[in-house]
Amino acid sequence: MGRYFHSEVDIKSPWHQVLAAFWQRYPNPYSAHVLTEDVLYREVTPSNHLLSRRLLIKTNRLPGWAECVFPAHMARAVYVLEDSIVDPQTHTLITKTWNLNHNTLMMVVERSLFEEDSSQPSWTKLRREAFISSAVYGLARPIQEFGLARFKSNQVKAMKGLEYALSRIQTADSPAHLHGDQGDTSEKHKPLPPQTTPTQKPKQFV
Repeated sequence: MGRYFHSEVDIKSPWHQVLAAFWQRYPNPYSAHVLTEDVLYREVTPSNHLLSRRLLIKTNRLPGWAECVFPAHMARAVYVLEDSIVDPQTHTLITKTWNLNHNTLMMVVERSLFEEDSSQPSWTKLRREAFISSAVYGLARPIQEFGLARFKSNQVKAMKGLEYALSRIQTADSPAHLHGDQGDTSEKHKPLPPQTTPTQKPKQFV
């Protein structure tokens, strides 16, 4: 059956800053398990949506009991794909991530929605859900329980990492920018240059 996780968080920062922090959250002191991140695809659509696909490589240490069961030479690196859609009109960022390897051992699919809080525009709502499954006969349940616990722990670190990136952005921003989009000339808010648009779109997207 797998295990399901759901959470909702209020981030006390405006959406445009959270969006900038999302792209700049690595590296940070709380995500040492994230080794690399690479952009595989990026496109600005005619409707002004930003589509991105990134490859993240993370470490994934097994629990002690699992190390006694699975081969010692099993790769500890996990390759994770992250698809995202940014809609600047509705102030939303939708992401989906899933692991490419170790799928039989454990599959983790995560979906997140960052959106501007309509009742408090200076805040951002984050809704996150994940589904953890395993196809290992006889061990699926403990593996899923471990995966859920590990996911919850990583989410705490992920939020701290995002807050770390936010604090750096807010420190660098001008006072006028901190109080809204008044005369915003920041480089990170300029449209992507034409050469960032590739010629082939991935077959699967969020």
